[in-house]
Amino acid sequence: ALADIAPGDVILLAGGTYAMTDRIVLNTSGTAAELITVMADPEATERPILDFSVQEENSSNQGIQLKADYWHFKGLDIRKAGDNGMQIKGSNNTIEFCSFYENADTGLQLDDGAANNLVLNCDSYYNADASVENADGFAAKLGVGSGNKFVGCRAWQNLDDGWDGYLRGADHVQTEYENCWAIKNGIMKSGEVGGGDGNGFKTGGSDDKDLSHHATYKNCLAVGNVFDGFDHNSNRGAVILYNCAAYDNGTNYNFSSSNALASLEVKNCAVVGATGSLNATSKDITFNSWQDGLSATSDDYESLVIDLLLGERQADGSLPEVDFMQLVTGSDLIDAGTNVGLTFQGQAPDIGVFEKGN
Repeated sequence: ALADIAPGDVILLAGGTYAMTDRIVLNTSGTAAELITVMADPEATERPILDFSVQEENSSNQGIQLKADYWHFKGLDIRKAGDNGMQIKGSNNTIEFCSFYENADTGLQLDDGAANNLVLNCDSYYNADASVENADGFAAKLGVGSGNKFVGCRAWQNLDDGWDGYLRGADHVQTEYENCWAIKNGIMKSGEVGGGDGNGFKTGGSDDKDLSHHATYKNCLAVGNVFDGFDHNSNRGAVILYNCAAYDNGTNYNFSSSNALASLEVKNCAVVGATGSLNATSKDITFNSWQDGLSATSDDYESLVIDLLLGERQADGSLPEVDFMQLVTGSDLIDAGTNVGLTFQGQAPDIGVFEKGN
């Protein structure tokens, strides 16, 4: 089917496990009006799983290499590839309700000019390479283009980072993250701590510590990561955090004064425990849980049990509804924020990821 694909075509995959023998390289593009779609059969009773476990670990052994534009993947799993589960080098693609796990490098990576791609309601977990150092959950990195967006995604127990924005060959890249959760990264499937960095969201960084990855995070959650929840890593760009939260990370927020960000805006964000460092050449840090006499503690929330975040997704692929960091009635974090353009109820936005009653 892939050999004969044309714009507007749809490939339906029956449920079950497919034993894949070779990397799939996709070069044929759809159009804005006629996408090429690969999706689970709506009548399937189980998810289609593309299993690449016969591949050796090798930088050329991605499961799927998408070098084309205007594709839509929905509702399938990619596992045990010899490198990335999926590597995107094209633009204007949508990857929806897919899972990437136990691959030998980053589960889903965007590189080589990939721009304006949407990754929606996807999970990436247990990715680990033999060197026990490099595999991330998701990455918009190296030579990636701008306009890529992650929405409703989760990355957990990946060997290195949940999300990696390290640049090499690209500068002034812009990436957005909305309603994304980074959980227990740096801890392997076995439960052991690996040799990777163990960050939740690595905003950027570069070899010479001079490149800018401009990143916006809205309603994003970093919990239980071995090293940093939100990590600077020499990024020289502009970073915005609106209604984010960090809990039980090695360091919750780590934006260093060395090779500092050009700018950092943090509003309506929460932290339980020590905040960490929030440095940049220009800063706007207001209406957060550690300011104006506020303090977020376990008493403010229905639950702080991290494993609640790993529950099954809803039938449409959206994130599970959880009690984790849901504000209790009477919390002084309710209506304590400022309007940053996100939907809220009451007199003002709440502080943290979840709006009370929304």
